[in-house]
Amino acid sequence: MLGAPGSGKGTQAKIMAQKFQLSHVSTGDLFRKNMSEGTPLGLEARSYIDRGALCPDSLTINMLHDFLDNMPEVEGCILDGVPRTTLQAEMLDGIGHAKHLPIHLVINLNVEQDELMKRMLNRAKLEGRSDDTPDIIAKRFENYFAQTKPLEEYYAKKGVLRQINGMDTVENISAEICRVVAAEMK
Repeated sequence: MLGAPGSGKGTQAKIMAQKFQLSHVSTGDLFRKNMSEGTPLGLEARSYIDRGALCPDSLTINMLHDFLDNMPEVEGCILDGVPRTTLQAEMLDGIGHAKHLPIHLVINLNVEQDELMKRMLNRAKLEGRSDDTPDIIAKRFENYFAQTKPLEEYYAKKGVLRQINGMDTVENISAEICRVVAAEMK
């Protein structure tokens, strides 16, 4: 699931996971779990996060593979928050990494930037999220456009990218994603 911060990736990933009985894998949740449990990968992640640095792509991919290796057998999973960079996508493809995780479909939620800002500021009020201030939102957009937006081209070239209008209601967006996923599963 791809899209800018505030596009609804997490919401839609949870809905799709339930609807299609897939595992929802959130890298944010993986990082928090590993850090709270003090695993070697969590301790390594904390060493970056505590000094305000981004975790290396290899750490993110290793944490993902560690989780998937220990996960019960499932039909498939929805990745939420990974890949975030072209290097991570290449690593999932087995380029420069020992393991390969095939990506069969990528949903990209398209939402206008003004709407994204409104959603994130509203989310901050409703959920009390400290990472949804105007300054932090601007930095997240900057990171998204520099690092994650290029994934659209990467996955379009592979023929697995599907664009979804994320400017509608949660229900209508879900219905459109379901239509696309069902068509791909045939």
